[in-house]
Amino acid sequence: MTSELDILDDHFHDHCGVFGVFGHPEASKVAYLGIYALQHRGQESAGIITSDGSELHAHKAMGQVAEIFQPAVLASLPGSSAIGHTRYSTAGDKALMNAQPFVIDCNKGKIAVAHNGNLTNAGDWRRKLEHKGSIFQTNSDTEVIVHLLAKSQARNLSGALGDAFNQVEGAYSLVILTADELFAARDPRGFRPLVLGKLPGVNGSDAWVVASETCAFDLLNARYVREIEPGEMVRISRSGVESIHFAPPKPRQQCIFEHVYFSRPDSVIFGRSVNDSREMLGRLLAREHPVAADIIVPVPDSGVPAAVGFAMEAGIPFRMGLIRNHYIGRTFIEPSQAIRDFGVKLKLNPVRELMAGKRVVLVDDSIVRGTTSRKIVRMVREAGAREVHVRISCPPTISPCYYGVDTPTREELIASSHSPEEICKFLGADSLGYVSMSALKQAVADTAGDFCSSCYTGVYPTDLVQLEVRETSSNGKEGAPAPEKAPVTVIRES
Repeated sequence: MTSELDILDDHFHDHCGVFGVFGHPEASKVAYLGIYALQHRGQESAGIITSDGSELHAHKAMGQVAEIFQPAVLASLPGSSAIGHTRYSTAGDKALMNAQPFVIDCNKGKIAVAHNGNLTNAGDWRRKLEHKGSIFQTNSDTEVIVHLLAKSQARNLSGALGDAFNQVEGAYSLVILTADELFAARDPRGFRPLVLGKLPGVNGSDAWVVASETCAFDLLNARYVREIEPGEMVRISRSGVESIHFAPPKPRQQCIFEHVYFSRPDSVIFGRSVNDSREMLGRLLAREHPVAADIIVPVPDSGVPAAVGFAMEAGIPFRMGLIRNHYIGRTFIEPSQAIRDFGVKLKLNPVRELMAGKRVVLVDDSIVRGTTSRKIVRMVREAGAREVHVRISCPPTISPCYYGVDTPTREELIASSHSPEEICKFLGADSLGYVSMSALKQAVADTAGDFCSSCYTGVYPTDLVQLEVRETSSNGKEGAPAPEKAPVTVIRES
């Protein structure tokens, strides 16, 4: 997927894909296919850890899944259960030491953990734990969970996991592997998706799979069983599947951005088709911001479903006027500034014959800093478009995400300090329209207020302990002040 978001270079957050399989003789290959299907959730590093029943075997590296896991590597990962992780890491944080899954050897045995999300009180816990003598190997918030787990007095691992989860705040969808068990858990607000499926096994016994998105099941021909519930931990062992509710459910805060941009359109996320949400966003956008135009052009790939919906609603032809190059490696030689807009041209190229003399509507899923969108508008004008109208299938992004999507600091988000009219002028567009908050809720069928939309509202559902750390942007400037701290109540199940 290409979007403004693909050209970000900020810090602190991971957005990731996690996968687990239990009870399959070729677990490493199943895990490989699982994280291959989740590659869009992270392209920086990937890892797979398998268990042969007594020992854990690990391989992690920087790069993309297909580059890392050559046949010889997969052959060196024996066992019938595995977890995998694909990670989008961020500037200053790309070291292999932060690649997941993490493995620890503690009083509970060897345990591997893979995490999608972001803990908002990780900094506080890290300081407390280091003060008590804990030694951290990485600068990932996931390691806090590992240390809390090791310190727990609980007699069994599921109890220790419950202890750890009840002390952290924020977003986590986790898969955890031991020698003979697989756990999958979701935070009590359910920020990030996590689904359970069944894979027709060998010798008549089914294997269990868990994943960030259902598209991973499609590749494997696995059957979708259900979502893992917020505040639920699923324990999978030879004796079957056990559901443990480690925390009372809190008001749901499912990430609305999963439906706007992040998930693949062929996935079902939070029980709803992502493609349906995006096409409906396009339809509602066409109703709210109609425009007299000749063609509707998506910014590929993530703008495509919304542009299809817009074109259907407006009765204006849909055209692939921008072609995306899908084969950009991680390294390429960048020319000097002589070649203007090189980074965008590397990814997108206009079809001049479609644009020349036309009134074009460009449909994209979001505007972050605005610099990429500006270059795209300029490119479309240079291709001969007579008018360029920009339509965005989400509301203005005014606030950073602290729950596992990598967005810049507040001052770098153009909509936090500029009106749509000012942004339109900056982009060099003839008009600009964002979908409204009410239309966004309608598109994802959010009748009960089950979605987190803090990136569009600036209102956060959790106590943001670490804001003073996180709000320092990459250029060292201080960002927005932290919101008032809410009292935190930790409810433990007896």
